[in-house]
Amino acid sequence: MTVAVEGLERELSAARRNVFLLAAAQAILASSGPIVFSVGGLAGYQMLGDDKSLATAPLTGFNIGVALGAMLVAILARALGRANGFIAGALLGASGGLLAAIALFRSDFWLMAAGFLMIGISAGFTQKIRFAAADASPSFYKPRAISWILAGGVVSAVLGPQLVIFTKDLFEPVLFAGAFVALVPLSLAAIVLFLMLRLPAMSASRAGHAEAVRPLAEIVLTQRFLTGMVCGIATYALMTFMMTGAPLAMVIGCGFSPELATLGIQWHVLAMFAPSFFTGMLINRFGSEKVVAAGLLILMACAAIAHMGIALWNFWGALILLGIGWNFGFIGSTTIVASSYRPHEADKVQGFHDIVLFGTVALASFSSGKVFNAYGWQTINLVFWPVTGVSLLLVLMLLYRARPHAR
Repeated sequence: MTVAVEGLERELSAARRNVFLLAAAQAILASSGPIVFSVGGLAGYQMLGDDKSLATAPLTGFNIGVALGAMLVAILARALGRANGFIAGALLGASGGLLAAIALFRSDFWLMAAGFLMIGISAGFTQKIRFAAADASPSFYKPRAISWILAGGVVSAVLGPQLVIFTKDLFEPVLFAGAFVALVPLSLAAIVLFLMLRLPAMSASRAGHAEAVRPLAEIVLTQRFLTGMVCGIATYALMTFMMTGAPLAMVIGCGFSPELATLGIQWHVLAMFAPSFFTGMLINRFGSEKVVAAGLLILMACAAIAHMGIALWNFWGALILLGIGWNFGFIGSTTIVASSYRPHEADKVQGFHDIVLFGTVALASFSSGKVFNAYGWQTINLVFWPVTGVSLLLVLMLLYRARPHAR
């Protein structure tokens, strides 16, 4: 008994150390997202001629990169180990930042899109960090591990937008190039943290599982996996859809300054990650399904505030609720997905999940610019209602099915 307790304590101690390092690396690397979304649409808008509908195409390149990165990181993790795979992703992020900066100097719209694609691939590698932390933790610690990883985004929420504000004029008259050059030292700092990791080998962590590996189709067609994936896609896609269009609506549509738009994104990203300090505890207390349902209701409130007007408080208030709703919805959905497969089935299920997730998110970011240019800000908000309604129905069905088992 004592030996078992000591073994569990050692496992928990190692998990906490890895989670701390991974959360710090996540905080640094995730700063690329706020940087890209704060200035990407505006930079693209300035480069284009009469047809401004493609202004968010570089942001779509970023999200396509995230989907590709989610697939590549699984391949590299098996070949090189997860820590080395994360290092490769960080190097891609630095290279993409330099390419985006060069594109701004040359005023080359599609070269900037290519740079954003590389930054997105790096972000796809970063997305795997939450699963790496969960897989390296005891089962009871998994929700808290995922929450702590995403809590690192609080640093990203401040670091990314502040880098934009303080470096956007660094290479004047070429605006925003300094923010992308700053991705190089950020990536190098994350690499140092990855070198300190002591993650268990995935083959070792899955040893002792006598169960046959189920076909992917069998796993992904279970109600639990489908509900988690659909709700995760809904919350992430809606968040990207509004976050991509908000700076355009604020600056181009309503005449607010780029600084106010950037600060709005900062408050939004803070709201995305600050609740992570207690989201894991809420999941342990109430269950992941109820936390996801709460997130979807908050997203409905976000759409309602955005519908009420175009004052600064409408934009900032909607963006803050958008972040909180995403946090509850996405962490809860990730926990549902992580409980739908066995440890030795993780790689293929996680890869499939993230490819579908970020492929849809890429479509949402591309559609945002098109919808804003053709129909305006209010139409962006209308999309929230049917998507959150269907997702909420799926969660309630999962809760209803679980009630007899709970009894």
